[in-house]
Amino acid sequence: MNEVMNLPVTEVKGIGEESAKQLEPLRIYTVGDLLEYFPFRYEDYQVKSLEELRHEERVTIVGIIQSEPTVRYFGKKKNRMSVRVLIDQVLITAVFFNRGFLRKQLTLGSEVTLTGKWDQHRLTLTVSDFQKGRQDGERALEPIYSVAGKLTTKTLKKYIYQAFQQFGDDIPEPLPLELLDAYKLPGKKEAVFRLHYPTDRLAAKHARRRIVYEEFLYFQLKMQAFRKLSREQSTGRTIPFDKEEIAQFIKKLPFPLTNAQQRVVNEILNDMKSPYRMNRLLQGDVGSGKTVVAAICMYAAIRAGEQAALMVPTEILAEQHVQSLQALLQPFGIEVALLTGSVKGKKRKETVERIAKGELNIVVGTHALIQEDVHFHQLGLVITDEQHRFGVEQRRILRDKGETPDVLFMTATPIPRTLAISVFGDMDVSIIDEMPAGRKAIETYWTKPEMLERVLAFMEKELLAGRQAYVICPLIEESDKLDVQNAIDVHAVLQQHFQSRFHVGLMHGRLHPSEKDDVMQQFSRNQIQILVSTTVVEVGVNVPNATLMVIYDAERFGLAQLHQLRGRVGRGEHQSYCILLADPKSEVGKERMRIMTDTNDGFVLSERDLELRGPGDFFGAKQSGLPDFKVADVVHDYRALEVARQDAAKLVNSRAFWEDESYKYLALYLEKEGVLSGEKLD
Repeated sequence: MNEVMNLPVTEVKGIGEESAKQLEPLRIYTVGDLLEYFPFRYEDYQVKSLEELRHEERVTIVGIIQSEPTVRYFGKKKNRMSVRVLIDQVLITAVFFNRGFLRKQLTLGSEVTLTGKWDQHRLTLTVSDFQKGRQDGERALEPIYSVAGKLTTKTLKKYIYQAFQQFGDDIPEPLPLELLDAYKLPGKKEAVFRLHYPTDRLAAKHARRRIVYEEFLYFQLKMQAFRKLSREQSTGRTIPFDKEEIAQFIKKLPFPLTNAQQRVVNEILNDMKSPYRMNRLLQGDVGSGKTVVAAICMYAAIRAGEQAALMVPTEILAEQHVQSLQALLQPFGIEVALLTGSVKGKKRKETVERIAKGELNIVVGTHALIQEDVHFHQLGLVITDEQHRFGVEQRRILRDKGETPDVLFMTATPIPRTLAISVFGDMDVSIIDEMPAGRKAIETYWTKPEMLERVLAFMEKELLAGRQAYVICPLIEESDKLDVQNAIDVHAVLQQHFQSRFHVGLMHGRLHPSEKDDVMQQFSRNQIQILVSTTVVEVGVNVPNATLMVIYDAERFGLAQLHQLRGRVGRGEHQSYCILLADPKSEVGKERMRIMTDTNDGFVLSERDLELRGPGDFFGAKQSGLPDFKVADVVHDYRALEVARQDAAKLVNSRAFWEDESYKYLALYLEKEGVLSGEKLD
């Protein structure tokens, strides 16, 4: 990128081999790393007048000492010293804890600069920093850096200052003038300097805005270039369906599409008609109607002479999809085949043969679809439901069953838009952000565990009305490590409580898949009225008669998981309820419960979950696919992320980007990342 910035950090005067080792834990190896090792916050030493002070803010004031300090001692080492200070013709009290040694410096009539926490009601400042005389303007904002080991902040600041003296003028400008002008961004050299040495908060803010945009642009350029080159190097297939035929199919559906469904159908069909291979993620909250969208796209594929395959993670989900798709497609004479581990012997042999001959055009299945003996006649559309439940290799095997088929991934796990456009930047993202009309919102309540008797009474009322209930627990068996309810104990308690009046079932991850399916089938047929389970019911269960979800120790779950569990009810005509049994001790835990009772919108929840947990925790640090940004934050800077994505897409699709000298640093970055050489292409 730039030879000077890539020089080893030992080129900075005063940094030898030993000092360089102290910088390694901070991942500072080069001159560029040092110059771009930014403060994580600033201490504000800007002097304010009395009327500018806000209650409980950290503030800096200048005043005149008006009284002799008084010191009260607590034991041998603790003391509290107070002194009266005149500021803007008003007397306030300055309090120092365990700093009695300053007593001699606080002389009557002397001017002092004090920094600390302001109590507006008592006109008291609890002092954290003290300077003799007026310090106004000398250090308005003090940068605070993360350091490790023996390295001190003072030494780090000295190194950064020296690096600027030697190499500050060599900081390259990677962004073209058109982008700097469009967003009124400072130059790179100015931004880097001002982040280390801001004159005021506004200067630091402008400098940060510049670096945030640059970091996001680099990241999105990589994603968009990867996407562009992947599309160009993979000759897709055009699926020539008849638009009018699809319109007629949609008209004859038993219900009208929502605006959101219509929009995503158009996005997917446009991809299918293009000569490029579709690589699209379809997000839709529980009950938003993804299956209908899939049915329309499958119908388009088979009317154009192609086959379509839908792969799902569980057998019961596969069976439910077959039932849903048959209801929609059978009136048009289309057969929907099922291929799972339970389809065996003669039936399996016949199904596999008919798929190979092209007699079966739509196949729904589990991992059974990717077995070696399964061959498709002409596979044009591959859909994967709950795609995160499958490995990359499994998805690839299914895709390779056809010749460059279009690929659609579906998920009911609401991924915040900020992460969707980051992690899935190499994919197109469609979102169904509207629920079908008439769907009843699930009523959610948060109650303490001591209210269990009332919860069980409410459960009995629902069961007597012919409904069913889920009861979710975090663990299978009792654990010494966590004081949480477990499925086996809760199952025993509920059996005792309801005796023989209702059948209580038990399901957890240690059961064999066939046992799980058997329990779920019994629950689906209402042979089990109460299903006690761990989170294995989170995805892929559709029991319209279940109207009550009770979640024990709900504070142990993340918002996204709680929302997925809640989505197991509310699937039929009856009003449904979700009861969160929780006694959270932390503020974050209490906030989760409040958010759950406030909204049923999965995307709102996912954004709030992201705010509470951070991007690394949302997917798991290693799975997030996000780089370690030095300054940028995908949650708080999401608008800049969206702008950078749009700009990156425009750039990589323009001829000027690949030819014009003004983009050389951006193009060099892509080369360095291996995108242009094809190293990162699948």
